Amino acid sequence: MMETVDCNFYDGLMSESAPLSAVEISGLVKTYRGSAGRPPQEALKGINLNIPRGSIFGLLGPNGAGKSTLINILAGLVVKTSGTTKIWGYEVEESPRMARSAIGVVPQELNLDVFFTPRALLDMQAGLYGVPKRERRTDELLEAVGLTSYANAYARTLSGGMRRRLMVAKALVHTPPVLVLDEPTAGVDVEFRQTLWAYVRKLNAAGTTIVLTTHYLEEAQALCDRIAIMNRGEVIVNDTTASLLRRLDKKRLTITLDRDMPDLPENMRTQGWERLAPRRLSLSYRPSQAAVAALLRVVQVNGFVIADLTTEETTLEDIFLQLTHRQEPELKILAQL
Repeated sequence: MMETVDCNFYDGLMSESAPLSAVEISGLVKTYRGSAGRPPQEALKGINLNIPRGSIFGLLGPNGAGKSTLINILAGLVVKTSGTTKIWGYEVEESPRMARSAIGVVPQELNLDVFFTPRALLDMQAGLYGVPKRERRTDELLEAVGLTSYANAYARTLSGGMRRRLMVAKALVHTPPVLVLDEPTAGVDVEFRQTLWAYVRKLNAAGTTIVLTTHYLEEAQALCDRIAIMNRGEVIVNDTTASLLRRLDKKRLTITLDRDMPDLPENMRTQGWERLAPRRLSLSYRPSQAAVAALLRVVQVNGFVIADLTTEETTLEDIFLQLTHRQEPELKILAQL
């Protein structure tokens, strides 16, 4: 059972003296001992990571990258092999009570006592954290996750999506300054996903630092200020979302002509244009090296008029796939750029 915490602890969580980094990780290594003749498995290989206070930080990576191991270490559920992990300035193993009180975790697994009602579960969780009854936000949290009408129903009667909503509320009962969402929208409907992200933005605007892992890359791109991508137990890139999207420096330009183009002229073929259809052409280009006006001039030189034009930006999914499919030496080189 988690130790209770003096409610006065929460008075200073969001003060001006709060640390600049909500989470500080240095040289973090986790090695699992081998069994049945298998060699030891190094799940984390010297992770260094600072998560700025007040940010929405995306932690991405393919299955087996080490994300869950990292989160479980932060939550105090897994003991690290070496390195340091601090939450809100408190080392997880040296000050476990304070560190755990500064973080709320919504895990992938649904670990609820199904014989309690949502209201009872939230009240019990708040009690474990030492939150006085007058300061508990049970009804507010139930409303925020859309469970007000199910407040007194047994958790075992809730659908999987509703149970995940309850997990989010459970992680927030002690008003932690750091909230970790580990695949929080897995198995929930689109409506709740939108409601949750609106609530996440509201929490972040009030000062809560959000750490998000998700396989929905469009969500990470839309929500996160900064993103770290993990692969094979290492952080291969850590940058602002905007800077990360600029790294590949690549766009695609697609145009529709006023009439059919029977064959692609040589000067357009040399420039890299592709003929998708008699009236549709496409070109991949680097904005840092070529202006759109100059690329379109060759179309006019060949006597055609552009009837329509669209550009397609590099997406986080493009970057993610390219990074995680490269070989390790190339990943390390990119991480140093």
